[in-house]
Amino acid sequence: MDEQETLTLKEMCKKFDVTPRTLRYYEYIELLKPEKQGRTRLFGIKEMARLELILRGRRFGFSLEEIRQWLELYNQDPNNIIQMKAWLVLSENQIKELEYRKFQLEETIEELNNLRIQTKAILGNNAT
Repeated sequence: MDEQETLTLKEMCKKFDVTPRTLRYYEYIELLKPEKQGRTRLFGIKEMARLELILRGRRFGFSLEEIRQWLELYNQDPNNIIQMKAWLVLSENQIKELEYRKFQLEETIEELNNLRIQTKAILGNNAT
């Protein structure tokens, strides 16, 4: 990607498979800060990288506020040590949360399967 490359809102939507509303919202809450030329928003390489991180963070289940706070750490340290340490804490907590949800889902699936088996047994030959 050319360092000078910029994308319009429409091009960003296509490239990252997001809606214009999503990009405008991320701009509104200051996760993204595109350059403006008149009414046109231009997203440079930095904004593209930030959007990639935002989308990845959302996929991992992080809140927009957690992502915003983590992104703000980027400029606090030239080596990004602070940001990487914060990432380790955030990711560890998120893994614990996801493992707990996985456990809950497995229990729910098992309970649902048991109820299906019981219902089939009650119906006997009338089960479909």
